[in-house]
Amino acid sequence: MKSHSVRVYPSKESLPKEQQLAWKMATVATESAPPTAAVTDMIINRIIDNASVALAAINRKPVANARSMALAHPRPNGACLFGLPSSQLVDAEWAAWANGTAVRELDMHDTFLAADYSHPADNIPPLLAVAQQCGRSGSDLIRGIAVGYEIQVNLVKAICLHKHKVDHIAHLGPSVAAGLGALLKLNTDTVYQAIQQAVHVCFTTRQSRKGQISSWKAYAPAHAGKLGIEAVDRAMRGEGSPSPIYEGEDSVIAYMLDGPKGNYEVPLPAKGEPCEAILETYTKEHSAEYQAQALIDLAFKIREKIADFSLIDKMVLHTSHHTHYVIGTGAGDPQKMDPKASRETLDHSIMYIFTVALQDGSWHHVKSYAPERASRPDTVALWHKMSTVEDAEWTRRYHETDPKKKAFGGRIEIFFQDGTKLVEELAIANANPLGARPFVRKDYIRKFETLTEGLIDSGESKRFLDLVQLLPNLSSEQLLQLNVILESNKLTQNARDQKGIF
Repeated sequence: MKSHSVRVYPSKESLPKEQQLAWKMATVATESAPPTAAVTDMIINRIIDNASVALAAINRKPVANARSMALAHPRPNGACLFGLPSSQLVDAEWAAWANGTAVRELDMHDTFLAADYSHPADNIPPLLAVAQQCGRSGSDLIRGIAVGYEIQVNLVKAICLHKHKVDHIAHLGPSVAAGLGALLKLNTDTVYQAIQQAVHVCFTTRQSRKGQISSWKAYAPAHAGKLGIEAVDRAMRGEGSPSPIYEGEDSVIAYMLDGPKGNYEVPLPAKGEPCEAILETYTKEHSAEYQAQALIDLAFKIREKIADFSLIDKMVLHTSHHTHYVIGTGAGDPQKMDPKASRETLDHSIMYIFTVALQDGSWHHVKSYAPERASRPDTVALWHKMSTVEDAEWTRRYHETDPKKKAFGGRIEIFFQDGTKLVEELAIANANPLGARPFVRKDYIRKFETLTEGLIDSGESKRFLDLVQLLPNLSSEQLLQLNVILESNKLTQNARDQKGIF
């Protein structure tokens, strides 16, 4: 890996494009070594993972609406939509929109946390859609996904968006553009222009994940994927872009990030080095914000030590800055304590999540968020006894640069009415690569089978799982079959509607 210094350049100080971050990212797309066996194996895992969570969300309203919008854009040689027959194709950018929304809706796919936050598997829907429409092979798709992960993960390591209230999809647009450049084998200059256009249009505010969180939380990454496809299409037609997009005097660093004096160190693979960043990422066992994963496991671990939950006086979670201020009481969001809050809000409330996990000893992507579950009086009473505080040591561990030392959990202190106290901590989720039970292929398959239970039959499940595990050798025709098909009576929205403009 090579570290690249990135700063703002006044207009009077020329910066050759070869020295710009966008160009250096473009060279990763065009000059990196072929993916390794370990990377290929993990890409297969993540495609299975994406299909799992997408199908589990397939009939939720935002996903159904996104699918209906996509169905208004049919294309004979287009891309597939989750749940629908592989013969029913739409324009790639709309397939990316619908499938990306399905993947993101339940907040249960993979994650990478460093200076900023991300769900790198958001790269997969737009890359798969374009691969299907453009007749690419399984090996082409693998290369594109490896590059997409590499760019997003390394931007997340180096550039914090959250402190400037910029949504993390600002790192997704350029990663999709770079991944598409690798997938389509474009030249470096074309990828450079596409990356800059994608950055320019993907900077949005973080209000989508603040306060009364709406369904846009699921749509936002899909929108970035769609914009990334459109940016590449324009660049392939010879269109230019705002340049330099990161370093310019009036561009994103100067006015949306650290300002005119801002300086970042962005790591990227050297020329000829393989893209392996996907191996640093981790998926979710439970349907909740990643910082909640270890804390759900912690709740399961300690619940048997508590004879009567009604005897708890208060619960205090000592945790990282992010957990406290984003999903804890440090956010100052009253909605996080409201039993009538949306699912999108409850899955960003560690007070709610920890309480339900503690009481139930299990976690379900639907039942744990059901309105009747959230409004149960004993749950509300206990939930409101919980608070979070930032602990400097947990924040330090959260921001560790050494992946083997990172920690995303916390320490819970439970105070009882008789004056006794229970203290336990957990740093790493069980499913994390460094956790007690790291996810491997059989766990991804189990997750797929669990989340698709009752939706698809065993034959369709086996067909998809057998096919995806042959990914490196799939032809363009076979890639069009890399889709999971539901029986029509299991899909609530399988045709375009007349509700909107499309």
